[in-house]
Parts: sequence; structure tokens; C-alpha cells
Amino acid sequence: MLMPKRVKHRKQFRGSMKGKATRGNTITYGEYGIVAVEPAWIKSNQIEAARIAMTRYIKRGGKVWIKIFPDKPVTTKPAETRMGSGKGTLEYWVAVVKPGRVMFEISGVAEEVAKEALRLATHKLPVKCKIVSRADLEGGAGSEEE
Repeated sequence: MLMPKRVKHRKQFRGSMKGKATRGNTITYGEYGIVAVEPAWIKSNQIEAARIAMTRYIKRGGKVWIKIFPDKPVTTKPAETRMGSGKGTLEYWVAVVKPGRVMFEISGVAEEVAKEALRLATHKLPVKCKIVSRADLEGGAGSEEE
């Protein structure tokens, strides 16, 4: 599973997910990609599940890029614990995803194969997604997914 090697601070505030993604909102490496439509925290095991779903479908062909990294620690307190006595222990790592963020990219395979692989990956993610091509994001107009 993905997680940082080391961090400056062990625990973080929850933060907010307001607004659209200003960075990572274009397809830079591949030909097709998955774009988030709503804001969410995506766990490291969900990222891994989506990656496995894609690579299994394309069967050693093509290349997959993961454009999000889980660098935010999430803590939880044990069940049936009274309030107080500090913040809970670190449970898992998440990537903060805002609407418009390109999460995965794929290239080196036929269009139908790429779209099906990305469709399988979207089922593993807890956020509404759309599958886009490089031409869709660059042109803006004429996109069939919007």
C-alpha cells in the first residue's frame, strides 16, 4: 500500500475539500484518464485496488500512471471510548481529491481496452468519476462524457 516514507508531523487536522482541483487536472502522461467529479478522501487500499483492476485487465500491455498519493494521515479513537484523552492513533492514509482531479492515466492500449480498464477501476473508488481522453480535456468542447 502507498504511504509516505517519513512525515514531519504524525497527525494532521482534517482540513476542507472546498473548490475545484487547480493542479493535476490535465492528462500529462497517458492518453485516457479517470477524473473525479466530487470531492473525497481516497484510501491507499482503494488506490491499490483500482491499480490492480486496471493492470489485470490490460494484461501486461500499456502503461498505467497513478497521479494521486495518500499523504494525509487519518486517526480514529477506539470504539466505546469516552471523549477527551487526546487524538486517536493513526489508522490509514488518504489522498485528498477535489473535483476535476485526474487520478489515473493509461496509454499504450486500444481505446476500447483503455476505457474498459478505467471503467473497472472506477468501481473500486468511493467517488463519482468520468473517463476522459487527452483530447476531451484539452479541447473542452465536444466531450461526450459531460
